[in-house]
Amino acid sequence: VQLQAYGGGLVQAGGSLRLSCAAAGRTFSSNVMGWFRQSPGKARAFVAAISWSGSMTYYADSVKGRFTISRDDAKNTVYLQMSGLNLEDTAVYYCAADKNSRRTYTASAYRSGGTYDYWGQGTLVTVSS
Repeated sequence: VQLQAYGGGLVQAGGSLRLSCAAAGRTFSSNVMGWFRQSPGKARAFVAAISWSGSMTYYADSVKGRFTISRDDAKNTVYLQMSGLNLEDTAVYYCAADKNSRRTYTASAYRSGGTYDYWGQGTLVTVSS
């Protein structure tokens, strides 16, 4: 089972990027998907999550209103559309998935790295001034 995150790069402050996370080895259409990020010298932090049905989304306060998570189950892919990027968004972004089929969690659990069983290798987003 592999999660491949891509789409990172260098972008100017105020710009936009779309990250993608493609799954291989199994389908994730019944699984929770999330994005986390880690900046140099900081712990990994929750960014966004989407329920297995796609009906519920969750965001960190720092990205709410600027980032949008979505999923295309036909493509076994989850996206993170990022706009209004600022210097604090510079980080390696990781996608993740849980292993449980059609599981519903509390709001806090969606935000916890412990909920997720599969992790991608990360894609670097660098925001310049």
